[in-house]
Amino acid sequence: MATLPDELAREIARRRTFAIISHPDAGKTTLTEKLLLFGGAIQLAGEVKARGERRRARSDWMAIERERGISVSSAVMTIEHDGLVFNLLDTPGHQDFSEDTYRTLTAVDSAIMVIDAARGIEEQTRKLFEVCRLRDVPIITFINKLDRESRDPFDLIDEIQQMLALDTTPASWPIGMGRDFLGTYDLLQDALLLFERGIGNQPDGERFGAPIRCRGLDDPVLAQRLPAQAVATLRAEVEMARGLCPQFDLKAFREGHLTPVFFGSALHDFGVRELLRGVAALAPPPRPQPAVDATGPRPVMPDDEAVAGFVFKVQANIDPQHRDRIAFVRMCSGHFRRGMKLKNLRTERLISVQNPVFFLARDRNLAEEAWPGDIIGIPNHGSLRLGDTLTEGADIRVTGLPSFAPELLRRVHIEDPMRSKHLRHALTQLADEGVTRVFKPSNGSDWIIGVVGALQLDVLQARLDAEYNLATRLEAAPYEAARWLDADPAELDRFRTRNGAALAEDHDGIPIFLARNAWDLRTTIEEWPAIRFTATREQH
Repeated sequence: MATLPDELAREIARRRTFAIISHPDAGKTTLTEKLLLFGGAIQLAGEVKARGERRRARSDWMAIERERGISVSSAVMTIEHDGLVFNLLDTPGHQDFSEDTYRTLTAVDSAIMVIDAARGIEEQTRKLFEVCRLRDVPIITFINKLDRESRDPFDLIDEIQQMLALDTTPASWPIGMGRDFLGTYDLLQDALLLFERGIGNQPDGERFGAPIRCRGLDDPVLAQRLPAQAVATLRAEVEMARGLCPQFDLKAFREGHLTPVFFGSALHDFGVRELLRGVAALAPPPRPQPAVDATGPRPVMPDDEAVAGFVFKVQANIDPQHRDRIAFVRMCSGHFRRGMKLKNLRTERLISVQNPVFFLARDRNLAEEAWPGDIIGIPNHGSLRLGDTLTEGADIRVTGLPSFAPELLRRVHIEDPMRSKHLRHALTQLADEGVTRVFKPSNGSDWIIGVVGALQLDVLQARLDAEYNLATRLEAAPYEAARWLDADPAELDRFRTRNGAALAEDHDGIPIFLARNAWDLRTTIEEWPAIRFTATREQH
């Protein structure tokens, strides 16, 4: 019988936990669906721009996501394929939801960066890459939409190298593009994959035949399968690419210095199977998580036998019929078993985890056990919040999960004043999720909500209406900035006496200064040097 350390090591080696990041409309959600299709998790992939039954993307489950064809919330999907367990996190591409994406990236060990072959690197792609770089997250690049007219592959690779300061190694190479797109050549496996239009959404092995194995680019089979000009161009371009780009180095990739580049078309299922195999072969198993204990920094190692995990996302009403609330927990160490009692470091209370679940977007299955790298959902009624660390008893707290000060502030009016308590409850739940910041002014006036981007306001109102049956109206607040306050109690009391009208508390009870404009914020900071005005706050 295997001992726990042996079993733990084996299960850690099987896990691949990764996110998919991109600029909006680069094909991220479509790629997510196709990875599930090729992983055997679903039978029909729902592209975001498709019609009818295919319109219902598995990873986009909110009503507003289905209506607008965008992702506004991170989705988690766990699949088992070829002996490995893949935990796939689909992130919002729109910049208005960057905070949710940032938190999601704290829970993964690698990422797939999706780039539109016609547009190259776009603004949001660059921002999300910088977040990955802060955590040294290894990145696999997938250049998508090769079936459309595209930029030259050398231009795209050079752009990655120059704009992101990241070494690149082509893992495959395209043969033509747009109408002349014939397929790709797998440089890692020396295999030819031919593209055929008009057939899609078939299970693995039926959409495209098995890759045609070659003995290098001089293999006569290339001339048998491709036009002579295409073979000549392929040989010349691959020779040039191999001369210009460094050889693939696994250590450099896992340290975040190099990215392998795959080419394909997610819409037509092309190159997706090879990308999934690339994640299996190249992406790292669970990595250590930054944490602190009473003595200072102490990372949580995956092979620690004691169970530890942290809440990186809270979602209410995934299933509106049940009015449920799920905390998404990234397991960091140990062997978790259903029914275990875990300590919440924030409240110092034990919770009995009786009904943990694995996810396929909003579908879920009971999780009897979980290992490092897994994402489990813990149903709760408000006892778990963003940033909570759960352990078997050790007083250690996972770090690196920040909150950001909002950039847009609005007053919330409810159309039916008799339902004010319902509004408070709904706003508090949505604040616990990180959907919005909620501030109650000290003078007792209407609730003020704060968001990073304007689209979040639409999502907030849509969810208040759909999930809580609350009709609301948003009005401009007389403030342009919010900052958390940190100082000794006596200094805060003095500040409160002088600036009571500009003070509020967030839903955690932390004091907030609401500034009328940039000048007001700057002069107040200068006037009160003993108080720290912070735009970010660690979640714990």
